[in-house]
Amino acid sequence: MQRWRGVESAPSGWGRCVVTIGVFDGVHRGHQQTIGLAVEHARRAGLPAVVLTFDPHPLEVLRPGSHPPMLTGPRLKAELLEALGVDVMCVLPFTQQFSRLTPDEFVHDVLVERLHTRMVVVGENFRYGAGGSGDVAGLAAAGRRFGFTVENAPLQGSEHTTWSSTYVRSCVDAGDMGAAAAALGRDHRIDGVIVRGDQRGRQIGYPTANLEPLPWSAVPADGIYAGRLVRPNGALLMAAISIGTNPTFAGRERRVEAYVVDAEPGLDLYGEHAGVTFAARLRETLRFDAVEPLVEQMARDVEQTRALLADGRPARPGQAGSSVAG
Repeated sequence: MQRWRGVESAPSGWGRCVVTIGVFDGVHRGHQQTIGLAVEHARRAGLPAVVLTFDPHPLEVLRPGSHPPMLTGPRLKAELLEALGVDVMCVLPFTQQFSRLTPDEFVHDVLVERLHTRMVVVGENFRYGAGGSGDVAGLAAAGRRFGFTVENAPLQGSEHTTWSSTYVRSCVDAGDMGAAAAALGRDHRIDGVIVRGDQRGRQIGYPTANLEPLPWSAVPADGIYAGRLVRPNGALLMAAISIGTNPTFAGRERRVEAYVVDAEPGLDLYGEHAGVTFAARLRETLRFDAVEPLVEQMARDVEQTRALLADGRPARPGQAGSSVAG
C-alpha cells in the first residue's frame, strides 16, 4: 500500500481511482463496510482504491484542546487499511486554511484536479467543506458536474447501537472491552514505546513492560486486563495488564504496565515500539495494605489471564503491529 502525505504526493500521470473519505479512527466495522465497498468497486473497475484521511483530527484544529482519544495511531490505521485491500492511504494535513475550503473547492481541488476520481464511496452521514456544509446529496450533484459517481454506504451497527468511533471510545473509557471488540472486529489496541519504570514489579517477581502510549491514545479505564503485548515483528505475548497509579505504593502517575505471562528468560523490551491489546477486564484496581496480598492477587490475575487466552485462539486483525522492562 502506498502512503501519501497530501494529494500533492500523487505521482505524475496518476489516472482515475475510487476514493473513500473520513477520519476512520478505529477502522471499526462500520468503517470496514464503507472501505470494503470502495475496494470492491475499485477492483471491478481495475482502478486503485484510495482512502483520504486527516491529520491531526479535525476537532483539534476547529476547537483546539478538544482532540478526542484516538483508537488507532498512524501505523495501526495504515496496517488495518492495507489489510482491507486499500491501495493508497493519503493523509491530508488538516489546517485552518484547509478547514475553510468550501464544498465545491474541496471537490474541485482534491477529488477532481488531483485524484481524477471516478467514484466516491462515503457513509450516509458524511459531511465535508467549511462548517460541514456539504453532504452526500451535494457531493452527488458535484459528481454529475465533474464526471464521478457517488455511492452512499448505510450506517452499520448491532441491534441496539450504531457503530461509531464515539461509541467505541465510550466502551474503552468504561473498560468494556467486549463491547469495544464487537464494534471494532478485534481487540482494542494502544501503541507506544516501552520505557523504564520504578522496577517494583521486578522486585516482587512480576517484572512489567511499561508502555508510554502515543499522544491522545484511548487508554481503557483503570483496572487489570487480560490481553497481549505486540512486538514490532508481530509476535503476540500473552500479558496481564495493569492500568492505574499503583495505589499500593502511593503512586500518582497513571501507567500502562504489561506482565508477560510465561516470558522467556532474558526477554528485553526496553525502547521497543510496541502495542498492547485488551481482551477482557479482570477487575478494578485495588489498594493493598501490604505487598504479600498484592502478590497473591497478581498470581490469581495471571492464572485468569492464562485461562482466558491460552486456548490458542487466533489473533484478531490489527493485533500484529519482558528481562521485561519494569
